[in-house]
Amino acid sequence: NAEYWEFQTFQHYFKQINLSAMVVPAKPASLVKKETRAAEIHAKKAATDKKIKVLKAAKRRELVKRTAQYYKQYEAAEREEVRLDREAKANGNYYVPAEAKLAFVIRLRGVNNIPPKPRKIMKLMRLRQINNGVFVKLNKSSREMLRIAEPFITFGYPNLKTVRELIYKRGFGKINGQRVAINDNSVIEDALGKYGITS
Repeated sequence: NAEYWEFQTFQHYFKQINLSAMVVPAKPASLVKKETRAAEIHAKKAATDKKIKVLKAAKRRELVKRTAQYYKQYEAAEREEVRLDREAKANGNYYVPAEAKLAFVIRLRGVNNIPPKPRKIMKLMRLRQINNGVFVKLNKSSREMLRIAEPFITFGYPNLKTVRELIYKRGFGKINGQRVAINDNSVIEDALGKYGITS
């Protein structure tokens, strides 16, 4: 059969070729460059990642140390309050704690039927919607503003636990004119790091 004979001829021809003598062509220059560049980028990224990891670990240690220091200060202040209260009771007096320095203000009313002055005060305090809440530093002028806007707002003096929970759960900051959720210490550090506030 002619087809069978042709197949046998091809088989015989391929057997004659010394496959070990075949030279595999080298990689194209462009592919070699691409692989070299990729390896360099990978090495740089690995080095950068390692540096970042070391910096984060150092920052974390510093943060833990600072947090422990804050807790000591808060505990010392609480113990001092208790001591003064007991001392006053022992002497037959009353201990009056210092006035609060911080208030948390919540808007109770919508936009209808609000006089211009309270409306302006609520705008200054960033209470633009019903149920919005802000922390306000208390001084003579802010107390007067709270008194004027009192029918349309409510406020109280939060303790450390309340402040912490509110910021962790619903905290937002204003960075470059934008409202940004505080979900990481880096947000605070980028905005307030120049003042020594990092967390």
